Amino acid sequence: MFVQQLELDKLSLNSCLADLPSHDFEIQITTLGKVVSEAFHEHLELPGVMITADNKIIGMISRMKFFEWLSRPYGLEVFLNRPIEVLWEIMAKSEKNLDTEILITRYLLLSADCNIYKATELALKRPSSFIYEPIVIAWPNGRWRLLDIQILLLAQSQLFDLAKQAAENANKAKSEFLANMSHELRTPLNSVIGFAQILCQDTSFKPEHQERLRIINRSGEHLLSLINNILEMSKIEAGQTTVNETDFDLHAVLQDLQDMFCLKVQKKGIQFVLEPDSDLPQYISADEGKLRQVLINLIGNGVKFTDKGGVILRAKVEKAPENREYQLLQLEVEDTGPGIAPEELDKLFVAFEQTTAGHQIKKGTGLGLAITQKFINLMGGEITTTSTVGVGTCFQLSIPIRLSSTQAFPGKAERGKVIGLAPEQPEYRILVVDDQPDNRLLILDLLVSKGFLVEQANNGREAIDISKAWRPDLIWMDLQMPEMDGYEATKQIREWESQLESPAIGTKIIALTASVFGEQELVLASGFDDYIVKPFREQVIWQKIKEYLGVELIYQESEGNGQKLEKTICCQDQKQVNSEDLSVILKDMSSEWLTELYQASSQLRGKKVMQLIKDIPPEKAVLAAQLQSFADNYQFDRIVQLLS
Repeated sequence: MFVQQLELDKLSLNSCLADLPSHDFEIQITTLGKVVSEAFHEHLELPGVMITADNKIIGMISRMKFFEWLSRPYGLEVFLNRPIEVLWEIMAKSEKNLDTEILITRYLLLSADCNIYKATELALKRPSSFIYEPIVIAWPNGRWRLLDIQILLLAQSQLFDLAKQAAENANKAKSEFLANMSHELRTPLNSVIGFAQILCQDTSFKPEHQERLRIINRSGEHLLSLINNILEMSKIEAGQTTVNETDFDLHAVLQDLQDMFCLKVQKKGIQFVLEPDSDLPQYISADEGKLRQVLINLIGNGVKFTDKGGVILRAKVEKAPENREYQLLQLEVEDTGPGIAPEELDKLFVAFEQTTAGHQIKKGTGLGLAITQKFINLMGGEITTTSTVGVGTCFQLSIPIRLSSTQAFPGKAERGKVIGLAPEQPEYRILVVDDQPDNRLLILDLLVSKGFLVEQANNGREAIDISKAWRPDLIWMDLQMPEMDGYEATKQIREWESQLESPAIGTKIIALTASVFGEQELVLASGFDDYIVKPFREQVIWQKIKEYLGVELIYQESEGNGQKLEKTICCQDQKQVNSEDLSVILKDMSSEWLTELYQASSQLRGKKVMQLIKDIPPEKAVLAAQLQSFADNYQFDRIVQLLS
């Protein structure tokens, strides 16, 4: 058995029966049974003997079967004194009178190049009396050998171990590949989306250029969502997705979602209705990121498939029947889209599967709902679906949450665009470390324009030198860089700070990572204070700077803050008319007014446009309402098109 085990250790996933230790002990058909008995006693390793005549295999008698028949009352007389051919026929006929040749070819004989997995499967499917009998291996040279079934099972066990190890290695390689691809894809997208957002705020661009920038931004966001879906599914498959429960403002999340989809539904001419329960709690504890992504996926699907009517988001909280600590957040996302046929409902949450409607619009990856279901399950919740073809679809979610105390929110976060630093504050020094010039320039543009002192470094080594000489208050540190990465740079900065005679408060270091594969825990354990994932939104930058430096920022005034969340409807203006009708109405306005409106719209002078709209007489209220709608949504290019 020791030699056999050594042979087994040499197996690979491509091994076949020819790679296993076997035996070629043959006897002639005229041999008496006592010769077989002596052979078994002298060669304990023999699993059986083969009966041959004229280069043809007649049968096989296994050690187990031989001694079993020998122990019968007539065994000594029959098995020790009869020719071996007679013994084989007796045993063969006991198998339901099956023809001996058929018995061999069907249950005993396999080719030497047969796969070990297949051989094991075939061996275990044999009649019960043959399950543990040896296998006869047919070699290409016309010879046969006997394979012990125990050796075959040991070999299969070895292959299972090899396959498991190969799968683990493949999974690790896949994770490493996707982590690298995450970095390579998300890093340039960070620049594309970031600069597009910054340039969209520049009022010096012509309206048609502004529209093209918005297209770039929307396309970048769409590409990012596709990449995120694929990477998120890979994270889930790799078991790297965990629940991160935090306290957050549920009202703000729901309001953000309506703001996010409002323009989309207006362009499609449908409604998005937010229906919160009158007693919906404002502050809860759950995984905000996953909850937000779930609702984005479901609302986005509803808007995508709905051409008439609209989408409704309902929200309420009920007591959990079996757990006093938790309550249940009940959400419904209902649309008036084409609906889903009953036979296709099972496809909804299957990765890469799409329904008939999904194939027709040819958008998406087929991953959104699969990720949605897995996120809900991770949070301990459930999701169900009801749908009627031609009427619409409704998704019902039930997610356990905990209510949070208002003390966890000392002040509601400012909302709106950051326009500068509040006066009479100290100078804040910020170091930006990234090997990609585009990424450094993106953060520099954000910070310098608001009054921060900013330096930049190309790699970790430069970051260490600048940090020692300049003592920044905060460092934005990229992780993957040539020469010295962010991990090593942060480690050396922390070691240098610990050796100072009178160390002040240490520099805050926030990691910039494009990876979504479990790197966050390693980041926080490596001396970083926090991390953000590329591509990041401008709001996240300001949030982290406020959190770690205590900076006071000035925000552009935003309407609606502090109001109670109530039922709201986002829809296309009911008074909207087509362009031809508006052009007819515009012709009645004075040429001076038309010229001023054209110039103000071309220059994106919103206040001037608003003033001119107020000059429209009451009998032209339809024109005023439509121009007001364009101006409210910064669609000055639409006004220019009308006037042209």
